[in-house]
Amino acid sequence: MRVAIVGGGPGGLYAAALLKRLDPTREITVWERNAPDDTFGFGVVLSDETLGGIEHADPQVYEALQHHFTRWDDIDISHRNTRHTSGGHGFAALGRKRLLEILHNRCRTLGVDLRFNSEAPYPAWLAETHDLVISADGVHSTTREAYAHVFRPHVTTHHCRYIWLATDFAFDAFRFEIAETEHGVMQLHGYPYAPDASTVIVEMREEVWRAAGFADLDVADSIERCAKIFADPLRGRPLHTNKSAWTTFRTVVNAHWSHENIVLLGDAAHTAHFSIGSGTKLAVEDALALAACLEEQPSVERALAAYEEERKPVVASTQRAARASLEWFENIGLYLGQPPRQFAFNLLTRSRRVTHDNLRLRDPRFTESVERDFGCPPGTPPMFTPLRLRGLTLRNRVVVSPMDMYSAVDGLPGDFHLVHLGARALGGAGLVMTEMVCVSAEGRITPGCTGLYTAEQAEGWRRITDFVHAQAPGTAIGVQLGHSGRKGSTKLMWEGIDEPLPDGNWPLVAASPLPYRPDSQTPRELTRAQLTDLREQFASAAWRAARAGFDLLELHCAHGYLLSGFLSPLTNRRTDAYGGSLAERLRFPLEVFDAIRGVWPEERPMTVRISATDWAEGGTGAEDAVEIARAFAAHGADAIDVSTGQVVAEERPEYGRSYQTPYADRIRNSLGVPVIAVGAISSWDDVNSLILAGRTDLCALARPHLYDPHWTLHAAAEQSYDGPGVTWPAPYRAGSRRPQTGRTDAPKPRLTLGPV
Repeated sequence: MRVAIVGGGPGGLYAAALLKRLDPTREITVWERNAPDDTFGFGVVLSDETLGGIEHADPQVYEALQHHFTRWDDIDISHRNTRHTSGGHGFAALGRKRLLEILHNRCRTLGVDLRFNSEAPYPAWLAETHDLVISADGVHSTTREAYAHVFRPHVTTHHCRYIWLATDFAFDAFRFEIAETEHGVMQLHGYPYAPDASTVIVEMREEVWRAAGFADLDVADSIERCAKIFADPLRGRPLHTNKSAWTTFRTVVNAHWSHENIVLLGDAAHTAHFSIGSGTKLAVEDALALAACLEEQPSVERALAAYEEERKPVVASTQRAARASLEWFENIGLYLGQPPRQFAFNLLTRSRRVTHDNLRLRDPRFTESVERDFGCPPGTPPMFTPLRLRGLTLRNRVVVSPMDMYSAVDGLPGDFHLVHLGARALGGAGLVMTEMVCVSAEGRITPGCTGLYTAEQAEGWRRITDFVHAQAPGTAIGVQLGHSGRKGSTKLMWEGIDEPLPDGNWPLVAASPLPYRPDSQTPRELTRAQLTDLREQFASAAWRAARAGFDLLELHCAHGYLLSGFLSPLTNRRTDAYGGSLAERLRFPLEVFDAIRGVWPEERPMTVRISATDWAEGGTGAEDAVEIARAFAAHGADAIDVSTGQVVAEERPEYGRSYQTPYADRIRNSLGVPVIAVGAISSWDDVNSLILAGRTDLCALARPHLYDPHWTLHAAAEQSYDGPGVTWPAPYRAGSRRPQTGRTDAPKPRLTLGPV
């Protein structure tokens, strides 16, 4: 097999070494445009997981690396003249030049043809003359661009400028230094990579970079100024360059990683922000996976498909974590007012890969100090601390999110709703929310949706609230009021979500006459008189909700339903006072909110659910969401329930773990208003992490509560918590300890015999 590798960085070189070691008959050539000792940046951080893969695949490379690693455990965070240290993290780094030297030597020993100062031939020629072409030529990959129509790269440029530098002493920890200057916030990321050297990255938003005058300075003057700004952590020492230049980070994502016998590896295939130290790690892991797949599969074609199938999900997960970390630093100004320990905890958990439970194991003393500052009583996880909204005190921070059950008859809640909501109330959550309860028969999504437009429906709800208050004391129950708008008159979810009814349809109304889907019914644009009637319908439903005994009321202004349709520019095309600018699009939802607040008891809280992004070009975005939240808070909303999407059918959500929580985070830390975070929050560890970091006040979980109605009780048991934040119902208390399973502690053999 003839193998061409374009790019002599760590990923390309390690792929060459592995492939040659696995089959010495392979002819492997590496083209590198730079000289052997040319490199960008300074230190490289590798995880224990990556090092374990190297140790198993090539012990000689691992042994060579071991001799040059600098290791440390601590992370230091300096914020407003306060320095906090968190230990137990475990890092290993070495100089990038040293890493390349080790890989050069290994490749030469194995017989790889290394061609430095050489531009690789055109990709098409390489593909014709070689059995395999590995494109490891970085973020600006010429191979990727030559076949862009196949790989379909998407490159996102972000909002910060940064520069790679170094200093001539070793930090004793991974350092994060925050400088609040007259021009804005700047941050330093620093870590040791040799006994006498550390990598230093200086980063700031583009507008700060320009305001500080860096755009007009050459590199020498830039680094001199950086050294002065961060003189304290640098001990007054100078900074050094290595082909350093200010740049902006670009996230590279490719729809496909291979084409015929050409495959992308490392930064050519994907990038992940340096703040989680993943670039070299991902490239080395790519090389390991590619070599393994070529060994395991019967053909190059099958091997490349297997490689892509194996690595894509792993890289996507890393990129989500890196994106969260990147955006945290882009928006660091939101968090500067946090108490120093909470700020440090927030920074440490920014990527959502390090969590509260994870940190508690690594550094219990630091984590306990953050909990004390937050107000957690001893032995109390953050999720079981109380929260007060107006006259209502929630005993814990868990919310059973509104979930449509489509199980009502003529809008009347029945036995199913009693058992469904009652079970989840017995399950320990601080607040249990109903599904969207419709304010009119025409405002239902489906024929199975509940309502609050008749006295009989109010009595049905009273039966449920009475059960919750009597049988699950301490659990609050809230009602979510809404109107389907253009998304109404559809089938039950399991019969065809958002599909129009085959018969028995009712007429739809909306902000503008735009169907939700091409096959959806076209709604009528609401007239002024109809807007007045709708306000009255919402107010009447709220009055009935109060008499039915609900503790909290939420106004549904999300997910493309009626009020959400007024907020989004994609669904509101009106030319009167209720359409146009955001302030005008807010007018009717605010009028409805005010009408409800006028009849809802003063001591009971009201929340508003919004879609913080439409996930569609030209729609509502994060900054709009902040202004929407600001407006509702000014009108008396006690908390904002921050969801996303479902506004337009052509949306393109960016799914992932806790993927909607950054929107709640931004609103909370921009406005200081309490928020409810939702969206793929599945573990109690996530809940503790988000609350303790100050990114949300409450966490709403939907599917986990369908899987386990007693999710909150089980979260308490798994954390060995027994306190006022959650109470097992007396009939269930015998089940408050995890049942025993099969024996796992059998005696181990005292003697193992080897082969004769």
